[in-house]
Amino acid sequence: MTDTVAVRPLSEADRAEWRRLWTAYLDFYGTTVPEEVYATTFARLLAGNAGTPNEYRGLIAERDGRAIGIVHYLFHRHCWQVADVCYLQDLYVDEDVRGSGAGRALIEGVYAAADAAGNPFVYWTTQHYNDTARKLYDRIGTVSPFIKYMRY
Repeated sequence: MTDTVAVRPLSEADRAEWRRLWTAYLDFYGTTVPEEVYATTFARLLAGNAGTPNEYRGLIAERDGRAIGIVHYLFHRHCWQVADVCYLQDLYVDEDVRGSGAGRALIEGVYAAADAAGNPFVYWTTQHYNDTARKLYDRIGTVSPFIKYMRY
């Protein structure tokens, strides 16, 4: 077993492992989505990876051929600058490999994609009680003073 984490774009062949990882992510946040959302989200991720504008993109992290993490991100316009910005929406790493560098590698994969697209501004949110993830985020990003509000 190696410590090397490989990050690459999601492909159709990753469907089952992506679903397993995204389901675990949703479980962590105490939620579920209908089957239609699984199918639509995966199709959007593949379309984004193929270069379709305004679609989500996805990366998968592997170690020793085993899928251990995923990240989803999207480029969108921003009123305060001409260049698009990158929103990192979902990040998940299997519990048994947290601390292995997979989370960092996935975020750095998004950073690299944003840089390559000429859109270096990347942002994301997490819940205040997600202490494990925040330890990484505090090392790799800057905490924003903004508070998120929503309407359901």
